[in-house]
Amino acid sequence: MDFNEAAVFVKVVQAGSFSAAARQLGLPTSTISTRVARLEKRLSVTLLQRTTRRLHLTEAGTLYYEQASIGLGYLMEAEAALDAARLQPQGTLKVTAPADLGDALLAGLVKRVQTEYPDLVLEMLLTDRYVDLIAEGVDVAIRTGELRDSSLIAKSLGSIQWALFASPLYLQQAPALEAPPHLHAHTCLQFTPMGREQWLLSNEQSEISVPMSGRTMVNSIGVIKAMAENGQGVALLPTFICQPAQRSQQLVRVLPAWLGRADAVHLVYPQQRFMPPKLRAFIEVAVAELKTQFKETL
Repeated sequence: MDFNEAAVFVKVVQAGSFSAAARQLGLPTSTISTRVARLEKRLSVTLLQRTTRRLHLTEAGTLYYEQASIGLGYLMEAEAALDAARLQPQGTLKVTAPADLGDALLAGLVKRVQTEYPDLVLEMLLTDRYVDLIAEGVDVAIRTGELRDSSLIAKSLGSIQWALFASPLYLQQAPALEAPPHLHAHTCLQFTPMGREQWLLSNEQSEISVPMSGRTMVNSIGVIKAMAENGQGVALLPTFICQPAQRSQQLVRVLPAWLGRADAVHLVYPQQRFMPPKLRAFIEVAVAELKTQFKETL
C-alpha cells in the first residue's frame, strides 16, 4: 500500500482538479495524474471520471475518499501530536534509583522537574536490586558504584564520598576519638554494604583497615543515620545526606582527615536513535540538580 497515492487522490478531490492539487503539493500535474492512475490500477476500480471542465467521483471513488480522508486525518493528528511532544516534554517517565539514595535529594529533583516541566509525570522506582531498563520498560536510572552494562549511555554526576559521623551527645560521653584505631573503643554502627568485617579508611598519606566488632549491622542507610543522630554510635555515612544534620548540629564529622570510599554516580539510559523530549528534559535537570549535590562536603 502506498499512502502517497491515497494522499494525492484525497488532495485532488479537495482541490477540485489535478492542476490545483499539483500547485498545492508542489508537484508536476503529470505526477499527480500518474499517482491517481496507479491507485486506480492497484484497486482495480475507477475513482474519478475526468471531463474537460471538472472531475466527478464515481461511487467507488466517493466511498474510498470518505474512508481515506478519515484515515489520513488520523495520521495528520498523530504527526501533530508527535510535533507537540517534540516541542514540550510530556507523558510518563519511569526512573529508578537506589532506595537509600536520600529522600531529600530525590524529593528536590522531583520538585525541580515538576516545576520546569508540569506536563511531565515521573514514576519513581526506588530499589536496591539491579533493574534491567529495557526489559522492565524503565527510561532512565540513577546508579552508584561500578556500572554493569556497557551498552547503556552513562553521564557522570560526580561521586558519593563516605566519611565518619557521630552526634555531639555521643561524643561527649564516649572515649576520645583522635585516630582510626580508637574506633575499637566505640560503638560502630555498621551499614552492611560498607563491610561487615572492617572499615577501610584513607587519608592523603595512607590507608588503614579498622576491624569491626559492632553489635549493630543494618542494611538501611536511613536507619544508620537516624541511630547516629540519636547518639547510638559512630557511623560511616555519605557526606551529602549528612549536610542537613550537620547544619542543625545533630551530627558532626569525626576523624575529618580520614575518609571512606568514594562511589561514582551515573545517570544511565538505553541507546536510541531519537531521544524522547521527556527523557532529554529529565537528563538536563537531573545533571544540573544532582551534580551540585554530589560535590564533596569535607
